[in-house]
Amino acid sequence: MSVNFEDEVKIFIIEALGLEDVRPENITGDTHLFGEGLGLDSIDALELGMAIHKKYGIRIESGDKSIRQHFRTVTTLSKFIDANKK
Repeated sequence: MSVNFEDEVKIFIIEALGLEDVRPENITGDTHLFGEGLGLDSIDALELGMAIHKKYGIRIESGDKSIRQHFRTVTTLSKFIDANKK
């Protein structure tokens, strides 16, 4: 069974952050990462950024003004990773 990239990112988020009560099939592309949605916080954002760097080779700069937009939903994060992975 082939997994599409957005589904791969859902699994990656769950594993990288140890979200034991979250299942990939319960996350949609429109699910927000912060606040309503997965409810991630700033510590989770740092951990996720480090995990993205480690797995996909993408360095996320803290001063990048567009990073908040990339980390808005599962879909926006998937598109960001796919466009920038090495």
